[in-house]
Parts: sequence; structure tokens; C-alpha cells
Amino acid sequence: MAEFGDFLKALGEFGLYQKLLILLLSLPLLLNPFQMVGQVFMVVEVPHHCDTSWILAVGPNLTEEEQLNLTLPRGPDGHFEQCSMFSPVDWDLDSILAYGLNHTEKCSSGWVYPSEQPPSLLTEFDLVCDRAVLNDVSQSIYMAGLLIGAMVFGMLSDRIGRRPVFLICILLQAVFGLATAFVPHFYVFMAFRCVVGAAVSGIMIVVVSLATEWVGISHRTKALLITHTAAAIGDMLVAGLTYGIRHWRLLEIAGSAPMFALFSYIWVLPESARWLVTKGRIEEAKKVLQKAAATNKRSLPPELLEQLKPEKEVKSGSFLDLFRTKNLLKVTLIMPCVWFADSIVYYGLSLSVTDFGLDIYLTQLAFGAVELPARISCIFLLEWFGRKKVQGILLLLAGTICLILTGIPEDQAVVITVLATIGKFTATAAFSTSYVYTAELFPTILRQTGVGLCSTMARVAGILAPLIIPLAQYHRAIPKAIFGSIPVLVALFCILLPETRGVDLADATGKQQPLDEGVLDNFHVDSTKTDQDASEKMNRGRKTLGDKEDYDSLSSEDLEMLNYDLSEKEFFI
Repeated sequence: MAEFGDFLKALGEFGLYQKLLILLLSLPLLLNPFQMVGQVFMVVEVPHHCDTSWILAVGPNLTEEEQLNLTLPRGPDGHFEQCSMFSPVDWDLDSILAYGLNHTEKCSSGWVYPSEQPPSLLTEFDLVCDRAVLNDVSQSIYMAGLLIGAMVFGMLSDRIGRRPVFLICILLQAVFGLATAFVPHFYVFMAFRCVVGAAVSGIMIVVVSLATEWVGISHRTKALLITHTAAAIGDMLVAGLTYGIRHWRLLEIAGSAPMFALFSYIWVLPESARWLVTKGRIEEAKKVLQKAAATNKRSLPPELLEQLKPEKEVKSGSFLDLFRTKNLLKVTLIMPCVWFADSIVYYGLSLSVTDFGLDIYLTQLAFGAVELPARISCIFLLEWFGRKKVQGILLLLAGTICLILTGIPEDQAVVITVLATIGKFTATAAFSTSYVYTAELFPTILRQTGVGLCSTMARVAGILAPLIIPLAQYHRAIPKAIFGSIPVLVALFCILLPETRGVDLADATGKQQPLDEGVLDNFHVDSTKTDQDASEKMNRGRKTLGDKEDYDSLSSEDLEMLNYDLSEKEFFI
């Protein structure tokens, strides 16, 4: 029976069909960055003070300056306190002027903001003083939505397919993203943001599978990372969008409404043919393969299509299958940690954009601009140096830069921003590498479950990142020290992972698991054998190796079958 890779070669490994698919997958990722970081620009700090209009009842002719002088205490720096006021008293104005007010309390009647300030989340829902923590909580709730989406939609797409899950997530993001612009209360805002986060997460993990399962081995990295460049462009668009639209409700509409245009995907988005085969839905797989071949101006030979047979037992992976074999267990334990480290440093830097001392819109533009070359460079780095080395080195660099930031004085805003931008470059590249690497490490029947598990850990880190940032009030170095130390530590575990460069995607849990580096290099063809014998033994050898954890565990019968020369330590096929 032909392997799925044979069908990709016949219809074209990266033809017009795949290029159009990559374009379709890129458009949602172009819109996702707004949901990720847009809220940062809706809560920009503005001058504020307690509402003390109570005094106007006894002194209606007081000027604003006189009112503030009588009702607000001043801090050590001479400025009015923003979160406290003098307690209201039942005195006439002359008594207040004669004796003054001494007892203070927290703001009890709300706050006053500059009249020229457009409505923002901060001003409309009073996210200041004791309520300022609600902003960080809402960011963490959004990240919790990402976590829920990773857990639910990852396994769901392995069960019902990539296409229906993708379409459901587009619908959820469009509807609840737009509805966020009309919420009456901040708690409703947080609930809607949680649903949007789940949808964003579902879209991202389905893109991983669709982008890798429809292309040949040599194009996997390029296909997936092209979709990621759309996210980088989206980051730059966020800077322009938030700079041009300061009213937070209009900004939400502008950032969410375009998602409705993607409802047209219901007519054009294909299902993964590889997934259809693993589920025994052969006729559907044949139809989409023939459509892909026609779009690429190719034809699939009838004899090749006849080899596309349903499995005797339809494969269905479960979460527990991730722990059943040695190779999968190792991957399942390490890769979620890698994603956690990616996320903690990526979001740690992204959500700190207001803390670097320069204009936040320029900083966001720089962050978005640096993501584009970061993602594009991965296309070449992963092909030149392999997945394992690039993953480990990028994590190490991102963490090291964060640790360096802890020692830079606060008044060096330019130096801090430059280093943070470099850190964002390496963190972005590390995250993109993880998407490619993870999709190649897990087999088809568990790919979405595995990616979902990894994405879940990334979202846990995303939940923690906004809660770590406020620790700067105790010492400014604490957040960056945490964001930097974790990726440095996790980078060391990447040494234990197998290399997947040039290895075909595995379909089942026991087949074509990536081998440790160097194993495949020990194979060479003995030219004295006939082509038929060599082909037969190669297929038998691949099956044996695919069913083994590593070549050291082969039995004597296996070694004999492979004509293994014990003195030379080489395989002669």
C-alpha cells in the first residue's frame, strides 16, 4: 500500500493548491495579534484623581484648582494623590477654609479623568488604584481562554476533523470579538474575552496541522512559517490601528469585524486528506486529493488511487497514547515545557510594552517589525541546522537577554528597548520553531492532541505572565529574572529530543517515529544486491525500525533480517 507521501509527490508537494491553502490559513492569523495585545493599548495610564464634587454643594463658585487644593492630599513629590482624598465633612465653606481637612480615605465617588481623553477601558470601567489589578486579571482570563481552546479544540479536531473545528473557531472569534465592543460591564468584557481566547487558540493549533499535512517534507517549515509571517504583519497593523483609533469600543469593532469576511471559508477550506485516511474515510480523501491534483494541473494515476485503502482497524488516538512509547513519552514531557518557556518570555516582553520608557506605539511597531524577519529566518535556520539545535539556542538567547535586562538602569530607555526588541526577535523565532517541531514530532492521529497539550502549557504561561509583571512593584528586576531563567533552563532539555529534519510525518503511534540523530546516517545501500532485493529489505527494515524504540534494541532476528554487520556497526540493505 502506498504511503501518503507518494500521493503528495504525485499531486505536487507545494503547488498552487497548497499555496492557496496557506493563504487561507494566513488571513485569520493576520487578525489574531489584535486580540492578543490590543487590550494593552486600551488601558494606557492617564492622569486621574478622586471625584470630590461634593464640595461644590457648599462652594459652587470654587475654581477647579481651589476645589482640588481643599479636597485632595499631596504626595511627597508635591502632586495630588490619585487614589485618596480628604473625607467629606458636613461643614460650611468658611469652616473648611479656616480649619482645613485632615482625615483621608480612598476614592468613594469614582475618579475624574482629562476631558479630552477618548473613552478607554481604563476610564470607562475605572481600572485605576485598587481596581487596576482587574486589567491584569482580564489578561490572565484571556490567556485562560487560550488554554481552554487548546485543550478542547486540539482533541476535538483529532476527533471530528480540522475543517469543522477551524470554522467553529472563526465563528466564535467573530461573534464574541464584535460583541466585546458593546459590553456594559467589565466582568462581561472578561467573559467574552475568554471565549475569544479559546477561538484564537483553536485557530492557531488547527493551522499547524493543515499547513503541515498538505505539503511535502521539504516544504513543511516554509508552509507553516509563511502563515506565521501573517501574524508578524498583524502585529505591525496593531500599532497603526491603535494609534489611529483611540476610542476603545470603535477599536474593538475595527479589530474584530473583519473576521466575519472569513465565513466564506465554509465553501473553500479543505479537510486534511491525511486525517481522512487515518479515519478510514477513503472516498472523501480521494475526492480532495483529486481536487488538489487538478488545481496543481496534475493527475493521480488510477493504480495509485487504488492503493489508498482503509485500514483494517480505523485508527483513533487517545490522550493516553501520548505516554505509551518511549519516544512519545519523552516528547510529551519535554515539548510542553518548551512551549511554556516560549510563552513566558514572549508574553512577558509583549505585555511589558508600556514599561520600556519609549512611545508605546513605536515600541509595538518595532516589536511587530522584528517578528517578520524572526519568522522568515526560521525557514532557513531550521533547514540549515535542524530543529533541535535551533530550538535550544533560541530559547537560551531569549532567556539570556531577559536576564541582562534586569541589570540595565531604568533611565536607559533606548538601551532597554533595543535589548527587549532583540529578545522579542529570539522569543518569536523560538515560538515559531516550536510549532514546526511539535507538528513533526507527534503522529497524525495524535498531532492535534499533542499540539493541544503543548499549547495548553503555553497558555498556562500566558496566564501567569500578566500576574508576574506587577511583581515589579517589589523590585523591578523580578519579572525579567523569572521570564529569563525559565527558557535558559528548558533550553538544556532540548538536547534529549530527536531531530525531525527530512523525516516524513508519522501517522500512527508506532510508525516512523523520528530517530535520534545519526541513526539514519548509518544506512547505506549495498550495490551488489539487486534493486528488487534492496527495495524489499529496505521496506522490511523501515518497518522494523519504525516498530522499535531505537536500533540498539533490535533482536538478533531483526539484525539478521537487516544484514547488520556487527563488526562495522552499519546497516547493509
